[in-house]
Amino acid sequence: MIARLKDWIKHNLKGDPYIWMIIFAFSILSIAVVYSSTSSLAFKKTDGNTEYFLIKHGGLVLFSLFFVWLAHKINYKYYSRISLFALVLSIPLLFIAFLFGDRLNDASRWLTIPIINQSFQPSDLAKLALITQLASMLAKRQGNIDDIKQSFLPIVTACGLICGLIALSNISTAVILFATCLILMFIGRVSMKYILILVLAGAFFGAVALKLGERLETAVSRISVFFDDTAEIPFQAEQSYIAIWNGGPIGKGPGNSDQKYFLPHSYSDFIYSIIIEEYGLIGGVIVLFLYLALLYRGIKTVLKSDRAFGGLLSAGLSLSLVIQAMINMGVAVGLGPITGQPLPLLSMGGTSLIFTGLSLGIILSVSRGDISESNTTQHAE
Repeated sequence: MIARLKDWIKHNLKGDPYIWMIIFAFSILSIAVVYSSTSSLAFKKTDGNTEYFLIKHGGLVLFSLFFVWLAHKINYKYYSRISLFALVLSIPLLFIAFLFGDRLNDASRWLTIPIINQSFQPSDLAKLALITQLASMLAKRQGNIDDIKQSFLPIVTACGLICGLIALSNISTAVILFATCLILMFIGRVSMKYILILVLAGAFFGAVALKLGERLETAVSRISVFFDDTAEIPFQAEQSYIAIWNGGPIGKGPGNSDQKYFLPHSYSDFIYSIIIEEYGLIGGVIVLFLYLALLYRGIKTVLKSDRAFGGLLSAGLSLSLVIQAMINMGVAVGLGPITGQPLPLLSMGGTSLIFTGLSLGIILSVSRGDISESNTTQHAE
């Protein structure tokens, strides 16, 4: 039985084995913590059916794992072609979401998919498409990377347009994506003077997007409160700090959180606080280590990749996930203003879990391709 399982894993779960282990570890922890943190929500929304969100989230986790597996089976070179179509598609979807999308927390970010009645954020599609297309553009232009007309302007146009559209309703996501693009451009050997020009342009157009968009007052308020020592601590942040304090070194045990009854969005934006309360500082450090390990394995794939596109693609997607995770955890422990960013791989979500799964599957596809090519070379020798 064990031999059959090992044989199945060997033939079906290819690519970096450490990334697979990290994904499964996060999946198990996500189901456990979301089940615990949604208990109060279950009483409000489902008349006390606490298993409702367990079944729903557990199904979404399994669905996202399927997309990880599916994406990793496809040769990563094909994503270069798909990304341009996805990027073009995301532009009208972002416009439609901003103008006519479902409103939640004073922002229009969601569109509802007919028939299945499932909402999703077009920004999730746009992020994945932009990073993949940017990796492709940088890889193809390595020979003339400093050419303003042929290389810099197309890259700036793609980054500026997508990040600007996202910033209309979600400034924190736009900033994370923009920062990821800058780092990816640096890895792709774009001149620092061009990167600095892009930073200045991004700051200007970001300010314009904030002015025209929906989140200017919220962004200014959150930043000013964070840097004002005399201001009252926001309720979410206060409850998060209490949860972390209650957790101590070893935590109160799985399912024993008290702050899940008071902390808004304890199952998404502030799930890291619940993890520390239930699993202690030790649990929080382990989660941090897993994200850093994911980044390390993603960067290691870059170093092993023989093709520029594969290396840049793995780097961009790894950075995007881990930067978002670091910001979420930083907010939970008081190192940054409240952003509303979920914790990748752990927070309760819908289509965001699927897009995260696709990102991880693509990273595995890059490592899978490199491993296959490496083995072929070794056999040939």
